[in-house]
Amino acid sequence: MSQIDAVVPHAIPQLAIFTDFDGTLVELAETPNGIDVPETLAAELERVAHELGSAFAVITGRQIADIDRFLAPLHLPVAGAHGTQRRRADGSVETIDPAALAGATEIAHAIESVVEANPGLVMEAKEGAVALHYRQAPELEDTARTAMEEALHTVPDFTLVAGKMVFEARPSGVTKGDALRAFMREEPFLGRTPIFIGDDTTDEDAFIAAQELGGVGIKLGEGDTAARMRIANVASVHALIKGLSDIAARDRDREQALPH
Repeated sequence: MSQIDAVVPHAIPQLAIFTDFDGTLVELAETPNGIDVPETLAAELERVAHELGSAFAVITGRQIADIDRFLAPLHLPVAGAHGTQRRRADGSVETIDPAALAGATEIAHAIESVVEANPGLVMEAKEGAVALHYRQAPELEDTARTAMEEALHTVPDFTLVAGKMVFEARPSGVTKGDALRAFMREEPFLGRTPIFIGDDTTDEDAFIAAQELGGVGIKLGEGDTAARMRIANVASVHALIKGLSDIAARDRDREQALPH
């Protein structure tokens, strides 16, 4: 049985596909700006979005502006910084309470001295969230965790989330799952079956949300997960979403060819 058949074994529902970015659409890199984005990726995703009736979105820890830069000139629906900012399919953008933005700035300021003292650490300050990466220096994991925990002591209503070689502070109650649910209440996602593909612990809320809405969570790689399915690598993710969009296109063409 193919990956595609395993996801949609019988009648093909109208799908809404959501994916993480780093580690899912592109390979992880030592630094946030060090990723290698294939030249063909934007065109491939544009075609997928077209075949799915624009029901394709990226839900990521990065900011919307980062995704736009990496996928230029494509502008997809995107939930950035784990959902603290969200661009709908119609292009309108919603953000969280400005107080959360101030909290992220305070956290970033609190860990600056630790980052300066440990060149292997990389801080990624965002609108509404802060990530501290230690991929270049795995031995600094405890240092990174302690710095973030201490920073959060003075900032209420923020939660610390551990990911792949990163600790991220985000507003409490803001998750990728919430972002997925928000998209699913709107056109063109409304009424479709959601599929969420991700690779990290920060994606678990979205796996759960997709499955509670009647869809499927697909985890890339190993590790405990709530997702009901797994996929091997980034190349397999590209093949899967292309295959699903091909099926959607064929199903649409078949329906249009039927007499009415």
